[in-house]
Amino acid sequence: MLHTLQMLPLAAFPVLVIVAALKDVTGYTIPNWISLALMAVFPLAAIGLRMPLATVGLDLAVGAGALVAGMAMFAAGWIGGGDAKLFAASALWIGWPAIMTDLAVTGLAGGALAVLLLGLRSTHVRPFVPNGPAWFGRLAEPGENVPYGVAIAAGALAAYPACALVQGFGLAG
Repeated sequence: MLHTLQMLPLAAFPVLVIVAALKDVTGYTIPNWISLALMAVFPLAAIGLRMPLATVGLDLAVGAGALVAGMAMFAAGWIGGGDAKLFAASALWIGWPAIMTDLAVTGLAGGALAVLLLGLRSTHVRPFVPNGPAWFGRLAEPGENVPYGVAIAAGALAAYPACALVQGFGLAG
């Protein structure tokens, strides 16, 4: 029974990150409750898995650094506020050194997403889009924003198996 209770907070991370990506791609918003839930469940996971205090401190530092970086990117107009909060909340879970994988995959996924959206928004593909759902039509709209939460989720999910929580639970390969 204890094993299952320990597993629940770990399962919350991928579920919440996927929900954030879906919300961003379909509505261009990442609700605050998702980032808040990620931050609220992290201590439960850390306590439940008896994570060393030094590791928790390092994860907090990585999350704080990601928050500062996200705020700077938001201030520059590169990402939305929900993206910045999701990036910080997920970085809290990912920690060091897995954040390096997170950053690399997020950057690559963001580039792939941009290329995909450029193609979708091109004059060759755009005429075929109105037949899809409204949110898809909005994705294909030239000049529309990029739902970068999708790239953040891809990076977080790719790095998750290497994070200290998963490694401490003995789930990683």
